[in-house]
Amino acid sequence: MKDHAHAPVAALVLAAGGGRRLGGRPKALLPYGGGLLVEHAVAVVRAGGCGPVAVVLGAAREHVRAGARLPGCLLVDNPGWESGMGSSLRAGLAALPAGTAAVLVMLVDTPGVTPAAVARLLAAHREGAQLAAAAYGGRRGHPVLIGAPHLAEAAAGATGDAGARALLGAHASEIALVECADVAVPDDLDTPADLARWTSGQAPSSPGGRSAPSPSGP
Repeated sequence: MKDHAHAPVAALVLAAGGGRRLGGRPKALLPYGGGLLVEHAVAVVRAGGCGPVAVVLGAAREHVRAGARLPGCLLVDNPGWESGMGSSLRAGLAALPAGTAAVLVMLVDTPGVTPAAVARLLAAHREGAQLAAAAYGGRRGHPVLIGAPHLAEAAAGATGDAGARALLGAHASEIALVECADVAVPDDLDTPADLARWTSGQAPSSPGGRSAPSPSGP
């Protein structure tokens, strides 16, 4: 049995973006599934087995704190959210409890990620993976899991809008790619047209027949 077989995996939901391509509507506050998009993301990582859950807020963070139902979550403010995703990743990693064995990084704008995909990444970690990523047709996508040995490097390399790209690029051969094409959809929700499709039940693609994901990582 692996030493970390029963160690909890934290989740870090990056929800600071201002939704520039959505006309300045912060993604965390977008309506989705009878609630808000940030509530959906938190529910997914919890249902997949993560805990504790930290949520990084930026744009309209006061409104998110006041209006989103996020009981039990650690809410982390990122005043520098406009500089890009890297600052949110750094802020979230810095707020994680001491002794965190691993963290699953979830982007708020990927509503097609499912608890089943999250659970598969956690299973890979229980089997020994210290870096894991959901894959779609063999191509790396979201979410990703970062084990404790890599957390400091992830924070150090998180600049601009690159997020964990530097870490994942430096350790590409060590990443466990966990196929999730049969249970999840990788598409981002970036534009008003995307929002209309997702909220109407006509997602951009569906498990087994999706568009290719971005390989950039969070």
